[in-house]
Amino acid sequence: MAGPLTGVRVIEVAGIGPGPFCAMMLADMGAEVIRVDRTQNVRPGRGSGPRADVLGRGRRNVAFDLKNPEAVGAFLALVESADAVIEGFRPGVMERLGIGPDVCLARNPKLVFGRMTGWGQEGPYALTAGHDINYIALAGVLAHIGTKDSGPVPPLNLVGDFGGGGMFLAYGVVCALFEASRSGQGQVVDAAMVDGAALLMGALWGMRGTAWNENARASNMLDGGAPFYDAYECKDGKHVSIGSIEPQFYELLLQKAGLADDSDFADRSNQMDKATWPARKERLTALFRARTRAEWCEIMEHTDICFAPVLTMGEAAEHPHNQARGTFVDIAGTLQPGPAPRFSRSTPDLPGPAARAGEHSREVLRDWGLPGDRIDALFASGAVK
Repeated sequence: MAGPLTGVRVIEVAGIGPGPFCAMMLADMGAEVIRVDRTQNVRPGRGSGPRADVLGRGRRNVAFDLKNPEAVGAFLALVESADAVIEGFRPGVMERLGIGPDVCLARNPKLVFGRMTGWGQEGPYALTAGHDINYIALAGVLAHIGTKDSGPVPPLNLVGDFGGGGMFLAYGVVCALFEASRSGQGQVVDAAMVDGAALLMGALWGMRGTAWNENARASNMLDGGAPFYDAYECKDGKHVSIGSIEPQFYELLLQKAGLADDSDFADRSNQMDKATWPARKERLTALFRARTRAEWCEIMEHTDICFAPVLTMGEAAEHPHNQARGTFVDIAGTLQPGPAPRFSRSTPDLPGPAARAGEHSREVLRDWGLPGDRIDALFASGAVK
């Protein structure tokens, strides 16, 4: 069935990390996304085994030598038929290639030009290199993740690259496409990971100085400081997660843990009193270590404690809840998360595997309206492979 973005045409200039993640999200929802790869990435004769590039799924691939003027001309010809372009280079790179937003919007005034960077298109850091860890550090995020003893702990590259970066670019592109459908005018979307990561912290900024102490990591309700909101190690070295914030859930936690009548937890009214947290956390730490994760699941799973086992990727794929929802899917031999979110009517088809560089060059150019003799000339000159 056609997804909600069916009919939308997007050109993705190949990059790494958040750009491909944005393109994957758009393609998952039914957009026709063409990935423009580099000609030097074309490797003829490669096998047809499993294609494990999850972020590359769901789109065709055309290989251009964008340092060749003929390839630039072909790229701009595709732009004329596109609804959006997305790219993830440092500021100025697309302009130097001759395919910056001014040139593209001149060819297609309704075009949405999505730009993905770490620092943004301007500012003192704009032209310097960086990675997820740097962007979330400057955004005021990394300082608050970790334990009292560990120092800041990188939360994989989920907050900057994918949450604050690729997902915000996808959101921005769809917003701009919606606006263009009304105004008839395109625009540039400047999605910076430092901005997106900062915005993800919005709720904590509202709590800052009252319910949130920014100068003491792992001392607050949501950062591992609270005994009722943390992950605990079990007897077998595995972990469980507890999130019993609300009083009724906290009460159920104490009942199921056998602490309902314990003197250390007798006063339910001071659940939020930080002075009580260290001693209560020590008790819960010892308690959870007395049983295996499976035993705690028997006691607490399917209750309103706000409980779940802490699973590895492989364990998550095997869990009955995720299997019931089809959260993970097999695409060409690679197990991976399926498209999300879900729709009651416009459910997209399952995406295909990642294409190889240049795999669809000729058919993409044909389908997007370039005449056959021009396509032949582009291949003959090496502008396209």
